[in-house]
Amino acid sequence: MNIGFVAIIIIVIIILVLLVSCIKIVPQARAVVVERLGAYQATWNTGLHFKMPIIDRVARKVDLKEQVVDFDPQPVITKDNVTMRIDTVVFYQITDPKMFCYGVANPIMAIENLTATTLRNIIGDLELDQTLTSRETINTKMRASLDEATDPWGIKVNRVELKNIIPPSAIQDAMEKQMKAERERREAILRAEGEKKSTILVAEGQKESAILDAEAEKQAAILRAEAKKEAMIREAEGEAAAILKVQQANADGIRFLKEAGADQAVLTMKSLEAFEKAADGQATKIIIPSEIQSLAGLAKSAKEIISE
Repeated sequence: MNIGFVAIIIIVIIILVLLVSCIKIVPQARAVVVERLGAYQATWNTGLHFKMPIIDRVARKVDLKEQVVDFDPQPVITKDNVTMRIDTVVFYQITDPKMFCYGVANPIMAIENLTATTLRNIIGDLELDQTLTSRETINTKMRASLDEATDPWGIKVNRVELKNIIPPSAIQDAMEKQMKAERERREAILRAEGEKKSTILVAEGQKESAILDAEAEKQAAILRAEAKKEAMIREAEGEAAAILKVQQANADGIRFLKEAGADQAVLTMKSLEAFEKAADGQATKIIIPSEIQSLAGLAKSAKEIISE
């Protein structure tokens, strides 16, 4: 009785273990390919799944995330017969787990060999200089070719990059010398252009300075002429005012003498004295009106008669 009970317990445990083993949970970004009796049965995506015990088995677990594989440098020959080594980096993603499992035996090796042959075909149509300056073009062509070739395997090639282009050492030395000569040439050109611009700026500065000096001298001459003219005008106005005051004073004196009853001879003499003061010793010739001259003559005649 005890043996039978233990046997039942063992059987129940085996059944539970089998049932538990038939429960599968597929995580995110993963897929499981299931076979039944050796044939493809289904592809399980993310979630909870059950399989038939014994007859169903998990053939392959597939990672659906984008993956990166870095291949070793491959020897290639350019159109101008230069041998170089190029290593590539391929970014790919599994889009069909069933085709990935059954399409090719070793997908990574297949991609590596396909990458090498595609790279040789593309580089063979390019010369060395084109190879070094056409990375983007080479990457685009390789991605298109690899993506088309790997489509039957359930693989999508998202991106291909040329990681390193390693030319022969002799070519590297020649390229370094060429780049050094080119840098020296550019440096000489930049130095010459700098000296040229500096000379032009100095000449323009001297020209501007000469123009400003000439303008300043012109303005100074104009100001001096205006100052001189203003001084002459002020001087003439001053002299005219002085003469006017003297004449006014003489006129007032004569009017005073006339009002005091002075005779014509005294008035004539005062007028002559006024003219003498007006000249102020500066004039060499004085023009006397004819009336004053006649009066002066009469005064002289009267003086002579009186003296006799």
